[in-house]
Amino acid sequence: MQLTPTTDKPLSRGLLDVLIRAGLIAVLVMFCFQIFHPFLNLMLWSLILAITLYPLHLKIRSRLGNNDGRSATLIALIAIGVLMVPIYLLGSSLADSVENALTVVKSGNFHIRPPAESVADWPLVGKPLYAFWLQASTDLTGVTQKFTPQIKELVLTLLGKLAGLGMGLLVFIVALMIAGIFMAYGEGGNRSAVEIASRLSGPDRGPQITQLCTATIRAVAQGVVGIAFIQMLLIGVAFVLKGIPGAGLLALAVLLLGIMQLPATLITVPVIAFVFTTEGANTATIVFAIYVFVAGLADNVLKPLLLGRGVDVPMPVVLIGALGGMVTNGVIGLFIGPVVLAVGYQLFWQWVRDQPKDGGPDNQQQT
Repeated sequence: MQLTPTTDKPLSRGLLDVLIRAGLIAVLVMFCFQIFHPFLNLMLWSLILAITLYPLHLKIRSRLGNNDGRSATLIALIAIGVLMVPIYLLGSSLADSVENALTVVKSGNFHIRPPAESVADWPLVGKPLYAFWLQASTDLTGVTQKFTPQIKELVLTLLGKLAGLGMGLLVFIVALMIAGIFMAYGEGGNRSAVEIASRLSGPDRGPQITQLCTATIRAVAQGVVGIAFIQMLLIGVAFVLKGIPGAGLLALAVLLLGIMQLPATLITVPVIAFVFTTEGANTATIVFAIYVFVAGLADNVLKPLLLGRGVDVPMPVVLIGALGGMVTNGVIGLFIGPVVLAVGYQLFWQWVRDQPKDGGPDNQQQT
């Protein structure tokens, strides 16, 4: 029995209408994403900061006559001011370190001590390392000319990283300003987030998913990025006051290690050894060593206090998020990556644990 044309044409016309509408929506979404893509990291960072600082905003707002604008502006200005102090200290320290290094190199008084005979007995790398070290101690100019292309490439890479860091700090300051606007309209934003989540996953799960995302963002931002920033301040200020060479870069390394969930003792212990080697054991160096060592272990005390308040996220998730974010989006991705990946991780396991109850498809087939 053949279908009549009147039955076939409406079916084909309806399918064509659906395909045309889907194609137009896809094109619209693609153009919207291309337009918004340059601002994606900035808006994500602003949203993360707004969600993290919103409880503080509520406390300050109650003391300012429930004025959202004043409270959000005050928090943004204080945060920018607090941020500019370590940036200035670390930047000036970095500039002084570079200037001192250039002065030593230009003066021609820079010499490398010859290696000990025991270096040649090291396994695998002992003999080539001993030969290179000995040549550098006797003919530094020749070694420098020999490796000029590699040195030039390394310097350009470091300058690019420093430029990326400066741009990341600028983006962070702008994100703080936008986060202040988000906090001023926090109640409306929360309702919009619940509506979007409810539209995607149903009215019963929408508020739950919104609360889960909020708790995860605050937990990771406070327990990972926040602790790393606090450690950088505690250790970096001590390095600057002590006059450690390259104190700015070392403090930045502490921040990066903290975000990647690696111990700050990888930086503090060699610095302590350097101080004792150059200055000897006296009251000042002993106090410095004790303070820096304790500050390097401060994350063990701060993590249970800050990270334990929110959602527990495994360390590999944070590490992968930090490294992947840095590879894809530079320095700013190092901060955004752990937060976004942690939210995705929590949503995935929420979906896995949300098994269908009685009456699901599998149970219906068995009955």
